[in-house]
Amino acid sequence: MLESTNLGSSEHTFSLLYPLFHYLFGVTHARYEVWNHAMRKTGHCVGYSVLTLLLFRAWRATVPVPRLVRWALPWATISFLMTALVASLDEWHQSYLPSRTGRWQDVVLDSCAALTAQVILWVILRRRPQPTQAIQT
Repeated sequence: MLESTNLGSSEHTFSLLYPLFHYLFGVTHARYEVWNHAMRKTGHCVGYSVLTLLLFRAWRATVPVPRLVRWALPWATISFLMTALVASLDEWHQSYLPSRTGRWQDVVLDSCAALTAQVILWVILRRRPQPTQAIQT
C-alpha cells in the first residue's frame, strides 16, 4: 500500500501532479494546493468505499444467515468495523513517518465513506428481488 508510505505524502503527490495540471490546465500553484487537498480526500473516500464493499462481498460468501437474502446486517457491520480498523491502523502507521501525519479526522472521513457505501449498497440490494431457493424435485 504505497499510499500509506512517504511516497504518498502531500509533498510527493504535489511535486508529481502539479507540473501536469499546470501544463494541461494552466492551474496556478496556489489553486493547485486546493486541488491537491481535494484529490487526496477523494482518494480516501474512494479507497475506503471500495474496501468496505469488497469486505461485504467476502463476508457475504463466508458468514451464513438464516434466510436467503442479498443484504444482511452482520455482513455490513463486520465490513464497516474492519474498514474502520484498517483506517485507524493506517493513520497510526502514518504518525510514525516523518513526511506523513496520522490524523483522527481522516479516520472519521474514511469511516463515513465506508458507512455511506454500505447504505448505498443496502438501497441498491433491497430494490432487487430477493433470490429464491431452487425447488428440488
